[in-house]
Amino acid sequence: MSSAAPLPSSSPTRAIWVMLFALVTAFALSQAFRTVAAIMATPLQADFGLDAKALGLFAGAFHFAFGAMQLFMGIGIDLHGVRRTVLLAFPVAVAGAVLSAVSTSFGMLLAGQVLIGIGCAPAFLVCTVFIARHMPPQRFAAISGLAMSVGGIGLLLTGTPLAWLIEASSWRMGFWVLAGWGVLAWVLIWALVHEPAHPTDAGRKKESVGQALAGFGTLFTLPHTWGILLLASVGYASFVSLRGLWLGPLLIERHGFSLVQSGNVALVMSLVSLAGPPLFGRLDPGPATRRRWITGFTWLVAGLFAAFSFSHSAVIDVVAPVVIGLLSGFMILQYADVRAAYPASMTGRALSVFTMAMFMGVATMQWFTGIVATAAQAQGIEPFTAVLASIAALLALGALAFVWLPGPPAQK
Repeated sequence: MSSAAPLPSSSPTRAIWVMLFALVTAFALSQAFRTVAAIMATPLQADFGLDAKALGLFAGAFHFAFGAMQLFMGIGIDLHGVRRTVLLAFPVAVAGAVLSAVSTSFGMLLAGQVLIGIGCAPAFLVCTVFIARHMPPQRFAAISGLAMSVGGIGLLLTGTPLAWLIEASSWRMGFWVLAGWGVLAWVLIWALVHEPAHPTDAGRKKESVGQALAGFGTLFTLPHTWGILLLASVGYASFVSLRGLWLGPLLIERHGFSLVQSGNVALVMSLVSLAGPPLFGRLDPGPATRRRWITGFTWLVAGLFAAFSFSHSAVIDVVAPVVIGLLSGFMILQYADVRAAYPASMTGRALSVFTMAMFMGVATMQWFTGIVATAAQAQGIEPFTAVLASIAALLALGALAFVWLPGPPAQK
């Protein structure tokens, strides 16, 4: 790690921005990996004979592995820093992409997804911890929103470009291209990221693994942690489950869209979603009313999913995902809420536990909605109606938990 002098927290330098950009390239790749199922679903079903339940398991495998590793990645960042953690983990994602590209069975494909999830696990966590440590505290939401927006380029690649690539070659080529991108991102991070010293590092004794684990355990003894985690487990999951799994099959099976046409809708949804995080980051109302904003927008998105579930209009089925994509940006306010809810000494581990809840939620929702779709089909119910209605219900339950459970003392 670099021995650079501590940087004033109020004035991030050009070097800090360059390092953040390099870290965001890894996050962009993880965004691409987490949403490939929406475009690859139809060809994968054809090649491996997958039903809706298996498709949900395929999409969820990445997120189960990603979420399960957050705790360990948080410890790695605490003990070894941002640079070492991401450089050690990311080659595993490249290996997973290669394994997926050469898969000859569904089991190999799942194993590849698990490896990709493990390798991508620190991708956004390192960005948020880096921002929290080296950027002005009052700009945390805005800068995190900007990072999330730039990282959303990965979503664009799994829209029309991936659909075109699959139609021109095969889904396997998609994984090969993503593996190549992974190598480039690793090289950028290795060359450009040399984490500067931080004023709070001086004289701080490095924790052991056992002490770091105990520190994570402390988070779960705080009453306000549970409302935060329960809402975190359904908010981002609703967006990724739609964009990353069900959008393509819905448009193809409900309305007869081609793969490229459904990819075009996914591309527009992704483009609009890029504007959401920086927009809501700039609109952040501050700790006094932030939690009311988070609750209100969660209810609004739940209502949209509920209305969307019973629509069979092609216009609504194209427009609703775009609106949901824009509104998904309000979730950046949850990062700011987490940063404000815990002391500075707990920021890194609080963000890692929050991220763990988000992506375990994504995995669980994708797996659960796959079961819902299969059960609905068995009962003669249109599967997408059941899937979207179940997502709306989960969002409503998350909002209720966030309101009813204790909030951070300083924000009551």
